[in-house]
Amino acid sequence: MTDLQTRRGPVRTAPPTAAAGAGTGAAPVARPGLLLALVLGGQFMAVLDTAIVNVAVPTVRTDLHASGAALQFVVAGYTIAYAVLLITGARLGARYGYSRVFQSGLAAFTAASLACGLAPATGWLIGFRLLQGAGAALMVPQVMSIIQRTFTGRARIRALGLYSAVLAGGIAAGQVLGGVLVSADLFGSGWRPVFLVNLPIGLALLAAGARLLPDLPGDRERGFDLPGLLVLGAALGLLVVPLVLGHELGWPLWGWTLLGASALMFALFAVVERRIARRGGQPLINGRVLGAAGLLPAVGALLMIMLAFAGFMFSFALHQQTGLGHSALRAGLCSAPIAVGFGAASLYWQRLPRRLHAVLPPLGTGLLAVGYPVLGLMLGDGAGIGAGPLLLTAVLGLLAGCAYAPLFARALARVAPADAADASGLVVTAVQLGQVIGIALLGSVFLGAVDQPASARGSAHAMLLTTVAIGVVVALAALAAGFAVRERAAGREG
Repeated sequence: MTDLQTRRGPVRTAPPTAAAGAGTGAAPVARPGLLLALVLGGQFMAVLDTAIVNVAVPTVRTDLHASGAALQFVVAGYTIAYAVLLITGARLGARYGYSRVFQSGLAAFTAASLACGLAPATGWLIGFRLLQGAGAALMVPQVMSIIQRTFTGRARIRALGLYSAVLAGGIAAGQVLGGVLVSADLFGSGWRPVFLVNLPIGLALLAAGARLLPDLPGDRERGFDLPGLLVLGAALGLLVVPLVLGHELGWPLWGWTLLGASALMFALFAVVERRIARRGGQPLINGRVLGAAGLLPAVGALLMIMLAFAGFMFSFALHQQTGLGHSALRAGLCSAPIAVGFGAASLYWQRLPRRLHAVLPPLGTGLLAVGYPVLGLMLGDGAGIGAGPLLLTAVLGLLAGCAYAPLFARALARVAPADAADASGLVVTAVQLGQVIGIALLGSVFLGAVDQPASARGSAHAMLLTTVAIGVVVALAALAAGFAVRERAAGREG
């Protein structure tokens, strides 16, 4: 069997390969390269909208007279809906067909992007951002499931590398493209083109999807687990909302109460899932997926790496625009090196000597734990961003990609085709939840350490405190990555 099937048709299970892991299979497709470009194009748009708004925040504040809490909801509301509904989107794909749900999510995302671009007030914009996140949650889990179902062997490894690169590339493109569009102020439209740019891309992908997406039918007999969905959604909501609003409202008692309630809801979710499994039902997160060697610590490490990355990008953009007075375009360009480094490492980490592959995740995150605070020290005088800090951000991006991409591949390597939707939903949910918590938590660290309007020195001090907090997060990621590598090695020996 070749690495990539080249005929269109119904799903077939292929023999396992050493590169892809045991129990994996591929569905034949007519144009694999174009198919990969199509689904990664959808993924790219979803990631783009996580980042593109960052550089438009000051303009949105001025145009819509938005409060700080409203701005955080404009930025984080999208990823809140995205994270809460991702596992639901994965289950819908498994039930009704991955290609069909991908197209539905893409259509909803494109329509919501148009609505965001035309929003007349902050409340409308937040509501449309939530709808946009829901569309992304339908679309994105199908990307990984389609890759799992149509690629095998080295072709799958390359596809996963491109997938990771798209995550970082979307962030880099979002920062730069957002800066270009906001600075251009096309026809006096200000921030609105950062959303309207999705319209032509989405329409083109929808037209291509009608021709290129393979027939990947779902299993209508598969359960939906509505109780698990409701409990998990409540747990995630109770966690994220106080993190988003806490700083703006002075960390009121009700916020801490919601955080405590979220822990109880996560515990309740575990109980509900166990009961459903004991009764022979189909829980939202299958026990076989959770039992895969090294999966849970790998997911934890991925969450913390993305938490640090997203929190840094958000805080760094604020530092440049509110503290240093950079334009949106300049802020985007200065934020690009770290994302470009992340994407490059995700694509080319396999070219490093194979003996290094297993140690890349703990080594990369360990070096990040030192590198982020060092960057904070370099920015500490508030004098601006020179070549040295920019070079270090590129190095930090390379380290993050060398840790993230191998962990991502390891997390999904030994998942059976039948569990691809559940596994991809779990992993992508962790990544998106990391972005939500990173923006909310580390954004609160930055905003809590500086008075507005911010001076350059005050903003630089806040940036130093934020990078120290990021260093602690990635140190924990290094521990989780070490456990993931150790468990995988033990699993291979077993």
